[in-house]
Amino acid sequence: MRIICDTHILLFWANEPKRLSKRAIAALECGRNEGVLAISDITFWELALLQERGRLHLPEGVTASLYMNRLVEALRLEVLPILPEIAVGSRSSQFLHGDPADRIIAATAIHHHAQLITADEKLHTLVGLETVW
Repeated sequence: MRIICDTHILLFWANEPKRLSKRAIAALECGRNEGVLAISDITFWELALLQERGRLHLPEGVTASLYMNRLVEALRLEVLPILPEIAVGSRSSQFLHGDPADRIIAATAIHHHAQLITADEKLHTLVGLETVW
């Protein structure tokens, strides 16, 4: 089964692994070993936004693009596009979450029948979404 990572999970893994739950660590390790970890392509936009706003501090000499590419390579991530069905699904009334990127990430997991590793409590209550935390 495919496992999708929420944006903050990538940051926790790379910069603050102690913030990850034991279940999240196990899912990341298993998914990485089996080659089934993925992200929504909107995750790149979120990471760029965090860097622009000063909430993502990169090592000296490392560009945001390089950082993202290293994450993809290190975790063996598959990058999933926003399909029309995902875009429409993200606008469903079942989503109480106001953040458009989180809605798309969750809709991506639902569309692909994948688990979503996330600490976001709003997403844990979403019907049809299997979360790991």
